[in-house]
Amino acid sequence: MVKVIASSLRKGNVVDKDGKLYVVLFAENIHPGKGTPVTQLDMRRISDGVKVSERYRTTEQVERAYVEEREHTFLYSDGEGFHFMNPESYDQVAVPESVIGEMAPYLIEGMAVQVSQHNGVPISLVLPQRATFEVVETEPVTKGQTASSSYKPATLSNGVRTLVPPHISAGTRVVVMTADGAYVERAKD
Repeated sequence: MVKVIASSLRKGNVVDKDGKLYVVLFAENIHPGKGTPVTQLDMRRISDGVKVSERYRTTEQVERAYVEEREHTFLYSDGEGFHFMNPESYDQVAVPESVIGEMAPYLIEGMAVQVSQHNGVPISLVLPQRATFEVVETEPVTKGQTASSSYKPATLSNGVRTLVPPHISAGTRVVVMTADGAYVERAKD
């Protein structure tokens, strides 16, 4: 176990609290005008999936668990979970759906992700920041709409709904953020 200050924790980190392991789902440093700055952590207990919310002073020490982080390639998903392969050793690991959570629609076959394991058990994964998907359905372009401020709803090939600029039509490939599905740009390919 390594003690780190609370403000250094990020999404995907694993902490040891009262002998139980928690994976950080969301971390935010809050600096109020008056008072002590705090770090707000939303975490999921690895053993049973219970979500908890904790606040620490930003300088407070938190125990970070030793976790092995390795790059893996996403292969496929089935009833057992999501299957990943270590490109160096060709070992495969099945990650349960409870660990993947809302990241599942953003997984693309062949995508390189960071899989974190504690004692050989997969506990969290980190996707690349951006992924490319095709727009399957969107409203037609309306004449006279300015591209600067108005966005229109669109459904991507992974089933996620997002907002895209008016010039984007069905069949266009777009780059989105994997954290929230927000439109970044039209794909260069």
